Amino acid sequence: MKPEFPIAEALPELAYPARGEDTPSPELLILNEPLARDLGLDPSWLRSAEGVKYLLGQAGGFALAYAGHQFGQYNPLLGDGRALLLGTFQGYEVQAKGTGRTPFSRGGDGRGPLDAMLREYLISEYMHAVGIPTTRALAVLTTGRKIQRRMVVPAGVVVRVARSHLRVGTFELVRNNGTPDMQARLEEYAWSLFPGGVNAVAERQCRTVAEWMGIGFVHGVMNTDNTSISGETLDYGPCAFLDMHDPAASFSSIDTQSRYTYGRQPAILQWNLAQLGFSGDFVSLFSDALQQVFARKLGTPDPAKINEWFASLAGKDHTLAHASLEGENPQVIPRNFVVQRALDAANEGDLRPFEELHAVLLRPYEKPPAEYQQTAEVYTTYCGT
Repeated sequence: MKPEFPIAEALPELAYPARGEDTPSPELLILNEPLARDLGLDPSWLRSAEGVKYLLGQAGGFALAYAGHQFGQYNPLLGDGRALLLGTFQGYEVQAKGTGRTPFSRGGDGRGPLDAMLREYLISEYMHAVGIPTTRALAVLTTGRKIQRRMVVPAGVVVRVARSHLRVGTFELVRNNGTPDMQARLEEYAWSLFPGGVNAVAERQCRTVAEWMGIGFVHGVMNTDNTSISGETLDYGPCAFLDMHDPAASFSSIDTQSRYTYGRQPAILQWNLAQLGFSGDFVSLFSDALQQVFARKLGTPDPAKINEWFASLAGKDHTLAHASLEGENPQVIPRNFVVQRALDAANEGDLRPFEELHAVLLRPYEKPPAEYQQTAEVYTTYCGT
């Protein structure tokens, strides 16, 4: 099936042709065959030498330009510094991350550590399993290289799928540096995909972040370039999950000012949406979304009971406290300690713990074996760049 690139046709100023770098000994480690078939892609072809080259971006693709506020500071040009759009299939964009330098690499090598790529695969597929809007994961590959990050680790590539990779930062770039015609084309393209404009973006994002709050998810890097127009959770770099319920919980090594703690995520979303131009009643919009989430989790729509419950969570295990209720609650999450153990093993060449954890996480409403409920008192995540 030949890839299409509608965003490059509509907005060529935002799409820069590029190709993935050559790799010494690439290997397809994981392929999400059901997702591949949903996209109209043949799994057997993706496993072939030609398919592997395609997944690594070596057949060519596009690096997308965008700007963004990073930790509150505006950067006028960011862009895909280590990712390539490989095409649109069945209305979904396929993008490979970790494929090498692009015009936006800003001095970086454009590569990614294998453990970060496996983390994105694992957690995005879990988020999908529990019904939270998210990018999906199609594949993870190794390249045969070692790269220097905190230590020397294997390099990897994750191939992810999204309704769109347009972000708040895309609109910031065009508003600040584009022409009126370019801004009109961006709006026409974006709202043809997602009718309703900025207000609908706010509604989708409020639903997504309310779901994060329900499950105890901490994104870790809620910059405007990671706030998607589609409402999908985008970029699983330094993310983590609450063990004990704590509004001040922060896990990201690069969030030195604790800007993106668990409890601050709604306020940060409000700030990000303001950069898009949303001026509606955010407090009402988000409160409604959060009440819907916790009404489902608690099995009651009573706001007083929801507020009482939320106040009682301090110091409790966020997941187990909810799992004990009659509402709709997962029995298992990607526990930070368990995820890290699986990723460390994968870095040493043993995928078995990762595969076993992945299988458990795809059955989130079943009680897991005790080994998947281990917690970590102190945990730090790294973005992988």
